[in-house]
This record gives sequence, structure tokens and C-alpha cells, in this order.
Amino acid sequence: QVQLVESGGGLVQPGGSLRLSCSASKSIFSFKSMAWFRQAPGKQRELVAIFPQGGDTNYADFVKCRFTLTKDNAKNTMNLQMSVLKPEDTAIDFCRASDELFAYWGQGTQVTVSS
Repeated sequence: QVQLVESGGGLVQPGGSLRLSCSASKSIFSFKSMAWFRQAPGKQRELVAIFPQGGDTNYADFVKCRFTLTKDNAKNTMNLQMSVLKPEDTAIDFCRASDELFAYWGQGTQVTVSS
């Protein structure tokens, strides 16, 4: 059973930065894709950024030029550097990793942007 553990969420003021990490229980080379999603209160879960298999990193329009997705293969982690945070970025952020058979989700980490 693959486990994904997110960390790095918290409370930050508008304009601030946070770095989220997703740690996987197995080599991230085994995944076809890895992604961050978020779910704001009362809204559907939405894609934030994704490493697709064999393709370039894709970002949702609402985070382009503010968020950067990276991977650390040696540590089996995927990171999301978030900058210029806005109150509308407040959400629970989830990591997802997909292999040939399943999509795995982490438990989520809360990001709150408020003054």
C-alpha cells in the first residue's frame, strides 16, 4: 500500500510564501504522474499543478508564475513552492500519485492565507 504524507501547511499573511512537501513510501520513479490538488470550503477539489508522465509540468491558470512544482527523487518527495499567496488560496492541499493501477491520495494539509 502506497502512502503519501503532506507537510508544510499553515497560516500565512497575504503575499507570503509556503512550501508544501509530499513524501511517498516508495520510489517516485514508479509513478506515472504526481500532482497537487486543493479543496476550498464549499468547493470541489481542483488541480493545482501536475507532473504528467512524459510531459512538461502543468499549472492551473490561477497559480501560474506564483507556484513552482519540483521533485526530489533521492528523497521520494514532491514539493510545491507557493509565493504571493492570496486569501483565495486558502484550502486543504492534497498530494496525488498515480501508477499503472491506482491513484493514491495523501491526507491533506491546511493552507490558510489571512491577515
